[in-house]
Amino acid sequence: MNIALPVAIEQQMQTRKKQFAYDEDAYLIGKGGYTTAAPYTLYDAIVALALGKNVLLKGPTGAGKTKLAETLSYLFGQPMHSINCSVDLDAEAMLGFKTIQEREGKPVIEFIPGPVIQAMTKGHLLYIDEINMAKPETLPILNGVLDYRKTLTNPFTGEVVKAKSTFGVIAAINEGYIGTVPLNEALKNRFIVIDVPYIQGDALKDVLRAQSILKDHSLIDRFVMLSADLIVQVQSGQISETAASIRALIDACDLAVYLPPLRAIERGIVEKLEDDREKAAVRNIAETLFE
Repeated sequence: MNIALPVAIEQQMQTRKKQFAYDEDAYLIGKGGYTTAAPYTLYDAIVALALGKNVLLKGPTGAGKTKLAETLSYLFGQPMHSINCSVDLDAEAMLGFKTIQEREGKPVIEFIPGPVIQAMTKGHLLYIDEINMAKPETLPILNGVLDYRKTLTNPFTGEVVKAKSTFGVIAAINEGYIGTVPLNEALKNRFIVIDVPYIQGDALKDVLRAQSILKDHSLIDRFVMLSADLIVQVQSGQISETAASIRALIDACDLAVYLPPLRAIERGIVEKLEDDREKAAVRNIAETLFE
């Protein structure tokens, strides 16, 4: 990471790395790898998290929000528990559930903590993906977790759970996406909001070289050009964000090692789209760059 951080922030990161080096959940630490042409995206997220702020990553689908969250986990050396939001998300999926266990030959009721309570009690990170996909009535249970109190009254046990000082929350949001709802202002106000732009140019080249098995530099350059053209179409409203997803682009690059590029793009990008007009638009762009 070629970012000069304030000494106090760097010390905070090193302290956490030492603290969690031998944590039983160390396997949950992210692998890192987030790259961007806008270095302050990462810098600002690091500072906010080190200061104990909740971080909301806002950006188009496939821009690298999850990879940024994993990179923060990696840089702090801190395990990260995850919640994938949907309309079916409920309190049990977030907090945990009761179950019957056998102890010394007798059935006893035990509470199995979920990702929120595990992250709080262990001082880990909590990643809430696509937070605006959850039903609005589901999230208020986290209000006390996300403000200065960092506490939660567990509705299943009546216990008041207090988070450890290193506990942190990272959430991701895709605005205007199908199935999403606007975040409640009281909830959004509990976060530091960081825009995560599309990765482009040399930064995208670095990502493709690091995360794809494609090693042909000439082909990689053309895939970077394809991405730039797709982003222009997304920004003008001609195609959906799915078409410009970095994940989909990496899939196409991987396939291009063994398939002709146009067929790789068909499998990795085009067929993920639903609209025939969008499919045709992507094909037309690809055909101008690949023979």
